[in-house]
Amino acid sequence: MTTWLNTPIQMQFRVIDGLSVRFAESEDRDDHALLLSPWPESLLAFVPTWARLAEHTHLVAIDLPGFGRSQRRDELLSPRAMGDFLVRAADAFGLDNPHVVGPDVGTAAALFAAALHPGRLRSLVVGSGGAAVPLQLGSVLKDWVDTPDLNSFRSTEPRRIVAGALAAIERYRLPEAVREDYLSCYEGDRMVESMHYVRAYPAELPVLRDLLPQIQTPVQIIAGRHDQAVPPVNAEFLDQRLPNSKLDLLDAGHFTWEDAADDYAALVTRWWSGGYAASATTSQPLPGASRVPTEKDLAHG
Repeated sequence: MTTWLNTPIQMQFRVIDGLSVRFAESEDRDDHALLLSPWPESLLAFVPTWARLAEHTHLVAIDLPGFGRSQRRDELLSPRAMGDFLVRAADAFGLDNPHVVGPDVGTAAALFAAALHPGRLRSLVVGSGGAAVPLQLGSVLKDWVDTPDLNSFRSTEPRRIVAGALAAIERYRLPEAVREDYLSCYEGDRMVESMHYVRAYPAELPVLRDLLPQIQTPVQIIAGRHDQAVPPVNAEFLDQRLPNSKLDLLDAGHFTWEDAADDYAALVTRWWSGGYAASATTSQPLPGASRVPTEKDLAHG
């Protein structure tokens, strides 16, 4: 067993859909959750919340294909294709009706999965991922999406690109071993090739926008109030269109799962313990988190 920060996370590999996928798994429980790695990080992004989330729920965290240390398949580097893959991953692990936690790039994938596989997932926790149409992204991320080709990034040391993104972590003291995992995961061409996922946003987010009103799966949206990479307007966009959602903005930037780990874990565990079954309009935010009134709230008066 590999131990990170006294948090027992046993990292292994298994073949799913013909790909070598890195995963970590907690003790078995009656309820299950599939956790999707954020970018440009890995499943170790859940180290600060792992013990809390695993108290009453069986966790399976995976590095998505092409991210972290999981094998890449170019055809999966889009939100819709990744959404189909995460359902196959849940099948592979025998997760019956699991919750899904998909921050960052996992947001659109989890929503596509819920839209295209109704009833397969119990609930979603998403946020800090591109969703709004037209695109509302910070300048660096928008450049990765809009540049005519990626050749200009291929000459840049990938560790520098990843380190630049990680500089947005504001409060969390990133353990050196975890930082090295993040940096080494995207060496060679892996960082540049992973950019193809967000470059699919202009084509796929309008499709997702039209599917949002049909998603009956309960969705908890968590975003950073000061997120410069993926502004909170993306979270608000989702909350306005999803029929069964709850939005909480935390006093943090992009990396809410690390910079505001205690609040993040508290929101997720409260959601899993029954919040997902309640109406979004009756849920109350945690201290330090703000519930954003939307047109949907006003319509429910």
